[in-house]
Amino acid sequence: MAARKTKKEEPQESLLDVLLVLEKEKDISRDVIFDAIENSLITACKQHFGKADNVRVEMDRETGQYHVFADKEVVEEVEDPALQMSLDEAKAIDPRYVLGDIVPIEVRSRDFGRIATQNAKNVILQKIREEERRVMFDAFHDKEREVVTGVVQRYLGRNISVNLGKADAILSENEQVRTEHFEPTERIKVYILKVEDTTKGPRILVSRTHPELVKRLFESEVTEVADGIVEIMAISREAGSRTKMAVWSKDPNVDPVGACVGVNGSRVNAIVDELRGEKIDIINWDENPAILIENALSPAKVIVVIADEDEKTAQVIVPDYQLSLAIGRSGQNARLAARLTGYKIDIKSETQARESGLLDEIGYTDDMNADYAGYEEYYEGYDDTYDQEPAQETES
Repeated sequence: MAARKTKKEEPQESLLDVLLVLEKEKDISRDVIFDAIENSLITACKQHFGKADNVRVEMDRETGQYHVFADKEVVEEVEDPALQMSLDEAKAIDPRYVLGDIVPIEVRSRDFGRIATQNAKNVILQKIREEERRVMFDAFHDKEREVVTGVVQRYLGRNISVNLGKADAILSENEQVRTEHFEPTERIKVYILKVEDTTKGPRILVSRTHPELVKRLFESEVTEVADGIVEIMAISREAGSRTKMAVWSKDPNVDPVGACVGVNGSRVNAIVDELRGEKIDIINWDENPAILIENALSPAKVIVVIADEDEKTAQVIVPDYQLSLAIGRSGQNARLAARLTGYKIDIKSETQARESGLLDEIGYTDDMNADYAGYEEYYEGYDDTYDQEPAQETES
C-alpha cells in the first residue's frame, strides 16, 4: 500500500521573531508590545470570568514565555468562584494550604472563548497602531522647521501630496510657489511647517514659500553657515521671484557674502536651481541701520540714508538715474529691503529731495554726489521695468 502523503508542517514564527520584526521595521519597542500582551490577557480574563481584579501575568521578556494566574483566597464558604475557592479544593492542590491562604491558579489562554480571544487580539493590534502613530509623529515632529526631500505623489485638488518616506505630507495651495508645477515622482525639497497628531497618523504640513526654506538650503550647502562661522541675520522673500538675505561673519577673515556665493557662484547657483530660478540677493549685515538699509537696496547706489531708530523709518536719497533701480520692478526691491531691515523706507531721487528741501536739512552738497557722476550715462534708459541682476554679482 502506498504511503499517504502528509502536509509538511511549517515551523510557527515565535513571539520574539514577531517582536524583532516590529522593532526593526516599525521602530516599536518590544517592551511596549509585551505590555500590550499583558493587558490583552488581563482583558480576556475579565471578559471570560467577569472580573480580573485578582489576575496577574508573569512574562519572561527574554524568552517570550508567559503564564496567567488568578489568585484565589481559601475560604470556608465560596461566595465568588472567580475570587475564592474552598479548603477542599485548595488541599487537593497542596495539602499545606489553610484558610486565608492565596492560591495561584494558572489560567490557560486556550480556555478563553472566541469573543474574549478576539478582543485580546484587538487590544494588541490597537496598541501596535497607536505606537506606530506615536513613533511616526515623534520622528517628524523632531523635523519641524527643517528641510526634507520628498517625492511628489499626486494632486489633491489644488493641494499636492508629497511622500516623505514613511508618511505623506500636504503641500497646500497657499504654500506653493505660483510659478512652480510638479510632475508625479518628481523629487523636491520642502520645509516642514507643522506636524499634527491625529487618529489617522501624523498630519504633516510643508511649504515651498517660507523664507526659512532658503535659510535651511544655505545651511546644507554652505559649510561656513552650517558651522556657525557665517550667520544668516535676516531674510525677506517673495517666493518664486526674489529673496534678499543679510549675512554676517564671526571670523573677520571670512567674507560672508563670498562664502555664500561660492566659487564662480557654485553654492548660490545650486540653491537657485532648487528654487527654480528664484533670484537671491546676498548682502552684508551691519548693526548700523543706515548702512544696512544702503546694503539692502543693492544693487542700487545710495547717496545718503537718514534712519530713525525709534520710529523705524528711513529717508533714502539716490541719484536720479538710480531711482527706478532702487525701487525695483513693481516696487519689489524697496519692499524686500524694508522687510529685511524692519524699517519703513521712503526713497527719493536727488531732484525730489532738493525740491522738498530735504537736502538743505541734512546739509547736502554737490561734492557728496561726486562718486556717482559716472553712472548716469550707464543707467540712462532704464525704467521701472528694469530687471535687476542678483546682488551677489554686484559689489554691495
